Amino acid sequence: MRFYEYESREILSLARIPLSKHGFARTAEEAKRIAEEIGGPVVIKSQVLTGGRMKAGGVKFADTPEETAGFAEEILELEINRHMPRGVLVDAKAQVKQEYYAGVVWDGVRKRPVMLFSDMGGIDIEEVAEQHPNHVGRGHLSNLIEVPDYRAKEVIAQVGVTGAALTRITPILGRLARLFVEYDMTLAEINPLGELEDGSFVALDAHMEMENEARSRQRALLKELGVGEEETRQAREATEFELKGEAVDAMDHRGVAGNVTEFDGNLGLVIGAGGGSLTLFDAVRKYGGRPANYCEIGGNPSVAKAAGLAKLVLTKPGVDKIAVMMSIVSNTRVDIVARGVVKACLELGYDPAEKIAIFRIPGAWEDEGFKILDKYGVEYADRSVSMHEAARRAVEKIGAGV
Repeated sequence: MRFYEYESREILSLARIPLSKHGFARTAEEAKRIAEEIGGPVVIKSQVLTGGRMKAGGVKFADTPEETAGFAEEILELEINRHMPRGVLVDAKAQVKQEYYAGVVWDGVRKRPVMLFSDMGGIDIEEVAEQHPNHVGRGHLSNLIEVPDYRAKEVIAQVGVTGAALTRITPILGRLARLFVEYDMTLAEINPLGELEDGSFVALDAHMEMENEARSRQRALLKELGVGEEETRQAREATEFELKGEAVDAMDHRGVAGNVTEFDGNLGLVIGAGGGSLTLFDAVRKYGGRPANYCEIGGNPSVAKAAGLAKLVLTKPGVDKIAVMMSIVSNTRVDIVARGVVKACLELGYDPAEKIAIFRIPGAWEDEGFKILDKYGVEYADRSVSMHEAARRAVEKIGAGV
């Protein structure tokens, strides 16, 4: 789950990381009052859970409280990427000598957090890493043992920062790393971290994302921030198709047949094996396929749930065929999934051989499952056929229109 910038700043404050003077406002009058308290030029930022604020007009600069109120009123009514603002952040316009980047992200390959630091702040760290790799310092850390400041200092020093600047930035990156672990974050970044004319450092912007499964462990923090239990904090609201997927999975407690995400392709997917389902999704795209959806199936769902998921995907506008695949051998009963997808086709009036591009689920009771598929002329692939080959065959059938 993601946090608004004003909430991210509150989290930084809890970690004793210095911030520029600011305030959160829900009305133009509140924004004016905050500007009066700041007593100087300010930046007014739309509080939305999406990017592109500056380009959309969601960031304005004001010199007076009256000007602040006017801009705040405009921004509060401005929709950005289909998001209406929660409010506006009124931030003191700092006199910045240099901008830096400080962040901690989860490294999915190493399965550990990694600290990142750059002396080129204010732009995307991905862009800096690609075009100026020598300007990015890195250092993995443990998520079990408290991060010592000397590890942060090593990362910062990699980009040539020395002297007083190194001494002052070190505790900021160290505290950022510790809050990342303490609050179950997947991303915690300050961009930019501004060096002011007097040599001090303040966070000028912040972005935080928390592991969704950690909500129960972080109830105290979420309560302090005022995050309601009903708030999903997803990148966008679920579509009707995705909500129907949730309803299918909620039919009964057996197995999984849901976790649906909608795309605009023509090949429907009924795929499983946890992270392996992502691999299958990517394999379809690798061979030029256009997935109509992402989903997950496994853990021995009922025939009704398997059929419900297949029906949902088959009736999605634009879907020509479905590919039913798992990437690994599991305990999911192949015959149950086979019965479910065949049942879906028949109840919708389709020929299973025409609508099921390929069926590849190595697992329990696969001989029985393959007998069912064979009866209806569905192409099935046993475990000797790689998942990439299965994906290629499915894409080929869509392309050939067979």
